[in-house]
This record gives sequence, structure tokens and C-alpha cells, in this order.
Amino acid sequence: MLLQVEESMNELVELRKTLNEIGIHFDIEALTKRVKELENKMQEKDFWDNINKAQEITVEAKGIKDKIDKFSALNNSLEDLIVLCQLTLEEQDTSSVSEVLSDTGKIKGEIERLKIEILLSGQYDKNNAILNLHVGVGGTDAQDWTEMLLRMYTRFAEKKGFKVETLDILPADDYGLKSASLKISGDFAYGYLKSEKGIHRLVRISPFNANGKRQTSFASLEVLPELTEEQDINIRSEDLRIDTYRASGAGGQYVNKTESAIRITHIPTGIVVQCQNERSQYSNKETALKMLKAKLVELKERAHKEKIEDLTGELKDMGWGSQIRSYIFQPYTMVKDHRTGVESGNINAVMDGDIDIFILGYLKQNSK
Repeated sequence: MLLQVEESMNELVELRKTLNEIGIHFDIEALTKRVKELENKMQEKDFWDNINKAQEITVEAKGIKDKIDKFSALNNSLEDLIVLCQLTLEEQDTSSVSEVLSDTGKIKGEIERLKIEILLSGQYDKNNAILNLHVGVGGTDAQDWTEMLLRMYTRFAEKKGFKVETLDILPADDYGLKSASLKISGDFAYGYLKSEKGIHRLVRISPFNANGKRQTSFASLEVLPELTEEQDINIRSEDLRIDTYRASGAGGQYVNKTESAIRITHIPTGIVVQCQNERSQYSNKETALKMLKAKLVELKERAHKEKIEDLTGELKDMGWGSQIRSYIFQPYTMVKDHRTGVESGNINAVMDGDIDIFILGYLKQNSK
């Protein structure tokens, strides 16, 4: 058992080096200085005159302080555990072995999460994310699959401590969903989820097939950043067609029945967005405009692309050969990302939101 403690000790020494490198990358001293600057702004008399700007400053300050506190707490825990390992080995005390092994695993996981944040350095990575799910090829199974993915991403967000809001949802006539839009709010929400954009493929014995045949189904996910006030773009009112309609949906867990749902069409590009979540027509319009602006920013970012579908992720060819990831329930269980080769045999955990290994694999591959 003490041999395991010695192995943990060696691992912790390496983790200390990694954590020091992370600290250099984060530049904790510069972050501390930035927090002080923001706190000084928050003490100014006219700070709350511009509520949106004030909220952005408050959120930025909290985000930086949380990062500093997280780093400091992790560093302290690591040093305490190294001391415990040393005492355990010196005193040949086996009573602390299980604690050492358990805490080593926890610290390793926390450092891995910090390493992910280093990879999230894109212009919009810190932003909230807007997710749009669309049913693909596969009939009723594909509709069911779209709803399963909605749950998977909701569970992922909840585990990260993100806030989840349903912006729009269109249930299928018989079972599952035709489409759904979510807003995921939290630090680095877009950075984490941007890798999930694309076609997702399901292989399983269909519960809707009386003959028990294996069915392949598809659904697509579009991921967009919600723009902050500083990133905002102007849209000419004459370029917009705004329609109101009665919200159609299951109600309850999904959406409130209203008569104030909003659909906005950006005439020059043909991009259409809609929102029916809020009771207020004004709130729905504001949310829909944010969704439209996010799509237009992505359109601008990838202006060399030829099709709007390529830019927004609303892929029309939602079938064979276009998937980014396959989820296989039968004849064996496996989830495989076709871009990175990352695999997991624990499909139940994946469907419960444990998709970090796929996200990390994508981020590492695209940081090279």
C-alpha cells in the first residue's frame, strides 16, 4: 500500500510542475491587478448609470476572482497532500493511504480542467453559448435522438454549473423533437461547447420498430456565441422581417404557451431565428436578435465559405458520412469522435453529460 503512496507522491510532484506552468500562463499577478482596477471602477459614483456595462464589469471581476481563488485553493490542496504523502511514508502509516489516493485523483482532475481553460483562448470562448438542435435522417428514431441530445447537453451544462434556458422548442407530432434552442450561460460556455457543432449519429435497436431492427439516426447541433455589449454589431432595421406567431409547444418543462413568439428573417442572408420562451414579445425579440447577431458574426468570421449552411451548422446533408461523432448502443456500446479518434465505452455516462474527454480531445487537436 505504501508503494501506491510513493507513486502518488511522484505524480503529485509532476502535477506541481504543471500547476506552476498554469500559473505562469494565467499570470496571476496581472489578474490580481485587473481585479483591483475593476473594483475601483465599481466604487465610482456613476457606476450603475449604465446597467449593462456595470453588469459586464461585475461579471468580469467575479470571473477573475473565481479563477484566482480556484488556483490558490488548488495549489494549497496540492501542497497539503504532498506533505501528507511525506508524513505517511516517513511514519509508515497506512491509515492515510485511501485518502491520499482519492485526493490525488481529485487534484489531477481539477488540474485537467484548468488546462482546458488554457486552451480556451478564442475571441468568443468566454461567452455564453446558444445551441440549436435539428432533427436529421431517421424518422421517429431521429426525433427521439434529438430529444436525447437535448438532455445530454442540459446535463453537461448543469454539471458545469452553467445556467440553462430554453429559447425555442418544436415537438414532433408523434414522439421526440424536431428542433430545440438553448441558451447556456456561464464562463467559457461557448469555448467548451463549440467543439460539439456538427452531425451526431445514433446506432441502436429501434424501440419504434416492431421487428427489433437496428436503426441509424442523425441530428445536427449548431453552436453560437452570445455576443457581449462590446462585441455587438449593428443591423439595419430595413434588413429585417419580423413576424409574430402563437407559440406551439408541449408547454410544461419546455415552453410557456404565449401569443408573443417572434420570428426574425435577415433578408440579405436568408438567416431565420425565432424565440418563444418569454411571455413578453419584447423579450422574445431581444433574444431572437441576439441569436441573429451571433449567426451573422459567424458568417463574417467564415466569409470564405460558400453556403450559409456551412457557416451556421444547419447542415442539410444530415446522413451517412457527415457525422462528427457516433453513439453506438448495439451490438456493442461505444461513443467515437471521428475527428479526433477519442472513444468511450461508457455510453450511459456520455448520455448523462460526461463529454469532457471529447471536448478536450478536440481542443488539444485544434491548438496545435
